[in-house]
Amino acid sequence: MSGFKEPGFADRQKAALDARKNILDKFRAKPGPDDPAVKQRQAERQAHAAAREKTRQARETEKAARKVREAEAAAAAAAQVALEKEEAAAAQTALEAERKAARDARYAARKERKK
Repeated sequence: MSGFKEPGFADRQKAALDARKNILDKFRAKPGPDDPAVKQRQAERQAHAAAREKTRQARETEKAARKVREAEAAAAAAAQVALEKEEAAAAQTALEAERKAARDARYAARKERKK
């Protein structure tokens, strides 16, 4: 069995030259910006980006509409509470007036009995 033969300077230089050549060939094989496949991929990316933007705007619009609905519901609830408080205050005032009228009537009846 023969031993490992260490590559010489010429072998290493040829390997490096081949590697550079392979890299250059690989770079040249890539499609340029004018290639139809590249343009198609770019158009697809732009279409996807536009669809994402449209979806995002629709979400934001729905979110804003939901906030408006919630604000309207809160305002309606606040108005209902205010109306109920006003009605309770009016009922309390009417009850106090009724009690006062009854008290005045009792007082007047007592005065009549004393005469």
